[in-house]
Amino acid sequence: MTALRKPEVIGVITAGGDAPGMNAAIRAVVRAALSHGLEVIGIRRGYRGVYEKDFFVMNSRHVSGIINLGGTILKSVRFPEFQRPEVRWQAARNLQEAKIDALVVIGGDGSCRGALALSETSGFPVVTIPASIDNDIAGTDITVGFDTAVNTAVEAIDRIRDTATSHDRTFVIEVMGRHCGNLALAVGLACGAEIVLIPERPSNEEAIFQEVESADRKGKESVLIILAEGAGRAAELTEVLSRRFPDKEVRYAVLGYVQRGGRPCSASRNLATRLGVKAVEGLLAGKTCHLVAWVKGAVTFVPLSEVVQGKPKVSLEYLDLVKLLSI
Repeated sequence: MTALRKPEVIGVITAGGDAPGMNAAIRAVVRAALSHGLEVIGIRRGYRGVYEKDFFVMNSRHVSGIINLGGTILKSVRFPEFQRPEVRWQAARNLQEAKIDALVVIGGDGSCRGALALSETSGFPVVTIPASIDNDIAGTDITVGFDTAVNTAVEAIDRIRDTATSHDRTFVIEVMGRHCGNLALAVGLACGAEIVLIPERPSNEEAIFQEVESADRKGKESVLIILAEGAGRAAELTEVLSRRFPDKEVRYAVLGYVQRGGRPCSASRNLATRLGVKAVEGLLAGKTCHLVAWVKGAVTFVPLSEVVQGKPKVSLEYLDLVKLLSI
């Protein structure tokens, strides 16, 4: 299969974990494509839907009133079978038989890898829109959903901090971020945390003990620790701290999937909209096998090969700021 410079029919899917703003991106892709006279095929349930032909024709009304909704109207399910070349070949044949000329994939790092694999296996034209609450995709400064997830976590932690302060407690708050600490860093800085633990900067128990003791010497009656899930588990760290500091009340909370849901904030909606429109324009210009990225305040295109081989930008300077301000 070869890329068509000016597709007449495009497909759109959401894959991987949901992120607030995915619906805004779907809306932008659909309406931008329709404005250019293209036909749009919605594909439900991500790459599984491509393989199982879960296709339907979308019009402008399908995306009415969804810009403010969390989750994804196209659904998303895991489909590890897509790693097999024969499955990707069948998926490409399904797209071709449905007369779909190019595919827009809205999702995270794994979704980008799937899109690249599909393109490399079959030559099918693809473009991806980065959507992840972890902000863990290389090649873009920020992902759709990240701002909303930070705001959601900050609101929850502000409430927890009220209790921590009232009862002189040390609180360990576990946020998402299995391989990337950007969410924990942004949340920790915004919440005024004393300690932030991320997978990129492993901390041993003794170093954490020293930080807590330093807070005690500074006269702090409560300590807030933000822990990315990739750096440990809140329950385990709480147990360790309780043994080391038996006179302290140490509690923990795991925010979990609450970080993924909810209405997208304006920043997530606006980013999703701009990237969605640009994805369609890129396909019309023959820009395939690329990520539509946000870099230094502007939309640009980054080859998917560079995206999957690269590492996401991590705001490690936030750690210095957290330490500086925890006096």
